[in-house]
Amino acid sequence: MRCIIAGYPFDLTASEVQQAMSGVTPELIVGESVRIGPRAYPVKQVGAVLTGQDRRDFTSAEVTRAMKRLGFTCHAAPTAAGG
Repeated sequence: MRCIIAGYPFDLTASEVQQAMSGVTPELIVGESVRIGPRAYPVKQVGAVLTGQDRRDFTSAEVTRAMKRLGFTCHAAPTAAGG
């Protein structure tokens, strides 16, 4: 599937995403996340691994949109407990 992240085209498949993220330790999730296999990753981490771009160069929405189109489950940012 062709997707545009930070103005650059990328042709990605679900299996390529899974392969790229295998062996990558998930960072602490503080924003949007995506489940790839048994692990959940911050979407910015996934975007950086897949594109090789600096995380400041793309939005989490761009990566979330691409991951959803590939069939991955994405989650909104966790909410603060209490009130």
